[in-house]
Amino acid sequence: MNKYIKFVIAAIIIALGVYLMFNRNIGWGVVLVILSAIPIALFFKNEYILLAFWQLRKQNMEKAEKFLGSITNYTSQLHKSQYGYFHYLQALTSAQDHPTKTEGLMKKALDYGLNMKHDRAMAKLNLAASALAKGRKNEAQKLLEEAKQLDSAGMMTDQIKMMKDQLKMPTMQKHMHNPNMRMRGKFN
Repeated sequence: MNKYIKFVIAAIIIALGVYLMFNRNIGWGVVLVILSAIPIALFFKNEYILLAFWQLRKQNMEKAEKFLGSITNYTSQLHKSQYGYFHYLQALTSAQDHPTKTEGLMKKALDYGLNMKHDRAMAKLNLAASALAKGRKNEAQKLLEEAKQLDSAGMMTDQIKMMKDQLKMPTMQKHMHNPNMRMRGKFN
């Protein structure tokens, strides 16, 4: 549903409430005016994103992905403040099935902006993990430091410590797995 339709629904509910107040049904009119706050609140916090967060909290990735799939065109259905969270939730739900897509989605989420510090820390941690997997240690180190600074509650200290331990491990170069690689020449 387009985000502006919610304002139209709220205006209709308010008009109905005012009509009831003028026809001596003041109680029901007040109730309708108060209920008109729901579509206005859902303009700024999309219902599908709220439901996806709820399902993620319950560790139900399939239902969270289903709710996110209900958002077909995020620019017309979401407020600008929700763009980052849409991409953030898409990255979290697709992390196990499609780990290569998460890096781009997390970068988009950070570009659009995430309001909560721990969400930004989680995004930086995921970006550090993908950078480490691709062999970009300097970038991973920088992202881990940023994630550590953003994690003021200390919820991700174990994950950050584990990633730093992985950074300290030596990486094997591509030719080191074959000891005869040095012997290979033009005439061998």
